Amino acid sequence: MHLYVEKYRNRNTLKVLAFVLGDICIIFGVSLLALLVRFEMVYSSIPEYYLQWMYLYTPVHIFCTLIIFYFFKMYRNLWRYASVRELCYLLLACTSASLLQMVLMWSMGYRMPISFHIMTITFLTAFTALERFAYRILEEMRNRYMSLPILHADVNNIMLVGAGEAGRVLLKEMIASQYTHGQVKCIIDDDPSKIGKIMNGIPIVGDRNCIQASVLEYEIEEIIVAMPSISAKERSKILNICQETNCSVRMLPGVYQLINGEVGISKLRQVEVEDLLGREQISVDLDSIMGYVSGKRVMVTGGGGSIGSELCRQIAANHPQLLIIVDIYENNAYEIQQELIRNYPELQLEVLIASVRNTKRMEKIFETYKPQIVYHAAAHKHVPLMEHSPNEAIKNNVFGTLKTARAAGENGTEKFVMISTDKAVNPTNIMGASKRICEMIVQTFNKKYATEFVAVRFGNVLGSNGSVIPLFKKQIENGGPVTVTHPDIIRYFMTISEAVSLVLQAGAYAKGGEIFVLDMGDPVKILDLAKNLIRLSGYIPDEDIKIEFSGLRPGEKLFEELLMDEEGLQKTNNKLIFIGKPIELNEALFQKQLSELQEISLDENKDIREKIKEIVPTYIRKQE
Repeated sequence: MHLYVEKYRNRNTLKVLAFVLGDICIIFGVSLLALLVRFEMVYSSIPEYYLQWMYLYTPVHIFCTLIIFYFFKMYRNLWRYASVRELCYLLLACTSASLLQMVLMWSMGYRMPISFHIMTITFLTAFTALERFAYRILEEMRNRYMSLPILHADVNNIMLVGAGEAGRVLLKEMIASQYTHGQVKCIIDDDPSKIGKIMNGIPIVGDRNCIQASVLEYEIEEIIVAMPSISAKERSKILNICQETNCSVRMLPGVYQLINGEVGISKLRQVEVEDLLGREQISVDLDSIMGYVSGKRVMVTGGGGSIGSELCRQIAANHPQLLIIVDIYENNAYEIQQELIRNYPELQLEVLIASVRNTKRMEKIFETYKPQIVYHAAAHKHVPLMEHSPNEAIKNNVFGTLKTARAAGENGTEKFVMISTDKAVNPTNIMGASKRICEMIVQTFNKKYATEFVAVRFGNVLGSNGSVIPLFKKQIENGGPVTVTHPDIIRYFMTISEAVSLVLQAGAYAKGGEIFVLDMGDPVKILDLAKNLIRLSGYIPDEDIKIEFSGLRPGEKLFEELLMDEEGLQKTNNKLIFIGKPIELNEALFQKQLSELQEISLDENKDIREKIKEIVPTYIRKQE
């Protein structure tokens, strides 16, 4: 690396010296040329005193001009990427140097003709511009020839989607760069006024509807999408069209790079599944709402899981007094512990192996550490597995929540945030029904203790443990088939970071007793998700990788809801977070039902679903 940097510096120094020597020759030459033009290109007709004055002043002119050129950054600009701005600097530098020449010559008594000074400005500007842009032209020609297929066997035919500012800058760099082994063959843009035009020698052949035809016509192997300023929904539509071509697809991530002037080949990235969801990434200003975490003792149960570990990361970044991670799985707990120690060495951290089902253990943890804020993410969440082990789902989800919440209330915890799910709405499975009971516990305990108890409900999380994305990826790695339960099944999706950001913000809004509902955007067809993931992996759906329909699994339904009809909605300051109106409960009856449910679960009773239906009337029990 050091040798490479040294080599680059030496090359750059030689380039500057070449420009300086070239400028010295130009400065001397334009002075003589200006006199020759003034006297009709006949050297012998130039008065002797004019020549004498010119030769006497030339060393001063060279010195002053080089100094002016230095201050105008004429030796620091990257002339390979020169634009109108660099040309303006060049014009100002040459004008300043020529005006200074005129003033100094007159002050020294050298009365040259006015036309001499005018022509000096003109010639100096023309020749220095020619010198620098000749360098750019030679570089581009060299790189064009170096990228010819005869020299590079791995050259790609590239389609650029987007003829705006980002596309223009990207195309310019691709043409100039000798490290891009690809040739842009055509450009796509939806602006009708641009279609049929030429940009940097490349034709703009049509709009998005022409992508597939143009891929065939120009034998395209790679598509680059350079449209950072369009909406996520429109970008998703274009990316889906690009995916249909089976070409490799890369894109510029966001409009902020265009604003910051960071558009370039190095900023391109592969298209991810998240890009195809068709909505903007949810943005939360955590700095303005995380004050309630700073300086507090915070506990995360299930802290080694997908949601729990991301909660720990975002909390650790906001300076808690103490972060307590509780998890039953020591491998997960160890991984997040080591990551936080590495990234936040000043963090006060306690990692505890414990089950939320263990009453004494949870009571002892709360008595010892007195957490002020608790995020309860510990749960069994796999729907089909819980259908086959319903008693375990109730023991862990329902009574693990009850024991943790009770310990929180009895030890003065300020906030208790329980992670719930859209499957709690009109549940058709044990996991969803157990989470609905957890929501009822939270609402009941909020009236019993000074702690602010709330629940946050959202849908599926992309890439979380047990979700469809890791399953599909493994199936694709094994050559297929990719199994989808039903061609019409749809789900709401969020990224892990989006879900956790909204959970944290909901915690800031919590007053006690609320069920926060997160806006997940439009639902996504799982079949489309599977096809897109196959294409992103470089395969053709149903040709290279087969898709098979396995049928709905136990407890699974075609679509999920986020809100029960009777709950209604209340807005918050964040347009993506809503509050469901609590349902009135007969608390005495609910406590009695919970006691009976606990006995049934501990007895491993097969009729536990009957009691669940009694507690959660909206539970739709499927035929077994």
